[in-house]
Amino acid sequence: MLLTKTGPWLALLATAGLTFSAAVWLLVPPIRFRAERNPQTPPANLEAIDEIISRLDAVIAKPRQSVSGSQSSPGDFTANGVGLLDWARRVSLGLMGSIPSLEEIRQLEAQPTALREQWWVEHLLADRRTADHLAERFGRAFVGTENGPFIIYRRRRFVSWLSDQFFQNRPYDGIVRELLASEGIWTESPAVNFVTVTTDADGTGQPSPIRLAARTSRAFLAMRIDCLECHDDFLGNVRVAGESGERAGEQADFHRLAAFFAPAKNSLAGLRDLNSDPAYEFTLLDEREPTKFQPAVPLYPDLLSASGSSRERLANWVTHRENEQFARATVNRVWAIVFGRPLITPIDDIPLSEARPEALDLLAEDFIAHGYDLHRLLRILAQSTAMHSISKFADGRSAGPDWDWQYFPALRLRPEQVAHALVQSGSLTTLDSDAHVLRRLIGSTQESEFIDRYGDFGENEFEPRSETVTQRLLVLNGKLVREQLEQGYSSPVRLAALAGDPEKALEVLFLITLTRRPDAIEMARLLPQLKETWDGDRAGRLQDLYWVLLNSAEFASAR
Repeated sequence: MLLTKTGPWLALLATAGLTFSAAVWLLVPPIRFRAERNPQTPPANLEAIDEIISRLDAVIAKPRQSVSGSQSSPGDFTANGVGLLDWARRVSLGLMGSIPSLEEIRQLEAQPTALREQWWVEHLLADRRTADHLAERFGRAFVGTENGPFIIYRRRRFVSWLSDQFFQNRPYDGIVRELLASEGIWTESPAVNFVTVTTDADGTGQPSPIRLAARTSRAFLAMRIDCLECHDDFLGNVRVAGESGERAGEQADFHRLAAFFAPAKNSLAGLRDLNSDPAYEFTLLDEREPTKFQPAVPLYPDLLSASGSSRERLANWVTHRENEQFARATVNRVWAIVFGRPLITPIDDIPLSEARPEALDLLAEDFIAHGYDLHRLLRILAQSTAMHSISKFADGRSAGPDWDWQYFPALRLRPEQVAHALVQSGSLTTLDSDAHVLRRLIGSTQESEFIDRYGDFGENEFEPRSETVTQRLLVLNGKLVREQLEQGYSSPVRLAALAGDPEKALEVLFLITLTRRPDAIEMARLLPQLKETWDGDRAGRLQDLYWVLLNSAEFASAR
């Protein structure tokens, strides 16, 4: 009788539970339910790491001509560098896209002094959040930010796969070869989404060789030869290197590169290359009849192999050890991700023979020599002088984008960095794989909604932009900030219940927002205000101070 009466209720609860579980698995990115942390092991060949860091530091310390015309002078970076927490914040924003949590700060400061920096870098490299962040940044260069064609393209699946590759520290050249040459179904072979995202761009229902050639040249070679799609280079902006040497680019150069992708076709079995390469035709400027093009590369033609399919030949050529443009493009992009702006601007236009930053060529050579190891490159950048250098000149002015890397550039955070930092600051614990699934689900939803309203820069995320009025208002009184203030589990509310004294509470507020402790002036001005209401509405006063710190210029910038 009892079962009869309670049966419908049990069925309803079971249905609700299954529905909720299904919603969680659908809404939360699948990468968050996989292995979330690699075993932390020290980097191999520490001496080699130290050697390349020393060489890079020596390059950075050289006086160079800045964009503004004045000459920088070498400085004592050891004496004038930033402190541990400022450095940790920079590295965290660069590698993980977020700020350290209070829990992580405590763990960092608990390490032996001599090992703290190494521990922090290894902690981040072993964390899935770093792989996720890198995958999204690289994914924008590879496939853009749009949803793409329905059914035959899965962006989330692609970025998830890319995160797995970075998490496992797979050599970068192997990743790129798979992107360019793989076949199969876009769900079972996620790398093929690099090709299928271009489907139906020209109304044929097939991948677009033109779009693929443009992506390949910009993302992997940092060459804007897609400017040659419609005409020859009349302004000397696009250079290629043939057998007879460097010359101005021609329209045919671009379409010979596009011809490598002509065999790639969608079918019931997924993406496949036809057995015989179909002719790639295009009508050049001032011509009436289409011209047939055979695959050819815009530089280093002697590195192109004669065997294999068209895309396999292209993939091997792009990642060839002697194709230095591939390594330079990668180093420039990684530098931009870590520091906020590339060594060479624009990020996808590195000259072949013009003067380049010495640091770029130095790191590119090391990247090639050590098997395209992205983790090694990230370790080098994180522990270099460039990451430790101060961000202000002697007269107190901030170092802007026109100045060289002897001063860390005080740049605005990108939208995803602001969103991640806002959500993490609302929790006293780390929002990683150990956080409750509901807390991660709420945080992921909050970040997505905030970025949609704040404005996403898309593929051009490394172009300098000023903050808009809408963006400022969103941080002042937007939904995410209100939720961080009002939710019962948010950091200021929990801090009001847990803090033993106002001085400790004020210190924690600064740590969770600005990743530093208040200085003497800030303590003298803010602590008396907090003490006034400590035995009364302490939660309200902590929420006020938390809101002030979130809306400070320091919170929204790399310093």
